[in-house]
Amino acid sequence: MYHNILVPVIFDNEHDITAPIKLAGILKTPDAKITFLHVIEHVPAYAVSYITQELQNELRVALNDELEKLAKRLPGAEGHIIEGHSGRTIVEYANEHRNDLIIIASHRPGLEDYFLGSTASHVVRHASCAVHVVR
Repeated sequence: MYHNILVPVIFDNEHDITAPIKLAGILKTPDAKITFLHVIEHVPAYAVSYITQELQNELRVALNDELEKLAKRLPGAEGHIIEGHSGRTIVEYANEHRNDLIIIASHRPGLEDYFLGSTASHVVRHASCAVHVVR
């Protein structure tokens, strides 16, 4: 059983968050803290002029709303949004917040990342805590 679970989430059609949520509910202690974490990748310099600050703010509000909905599904859960490179940021967050488990969804990989998605692969290789990969 785990006391401090991190569940990185991305809101797209390739990653189903249902299984990681269910697994977090199964593996948590009764008083566990569960964090749903969404990492916003840095906008490349060439794209900055196309993405207004207003659009970025709207995106954050929408993401925050979705994280709040997820957090309501499990007692002791909360959502956080941070910026950075997804794989590195997830590992750094887990280290800083002393998570004892990361549950991460992996999409069906392409040839370049045959066994795991690139983010899940980075997390598995570099996390200092247990990692469950869910497909």
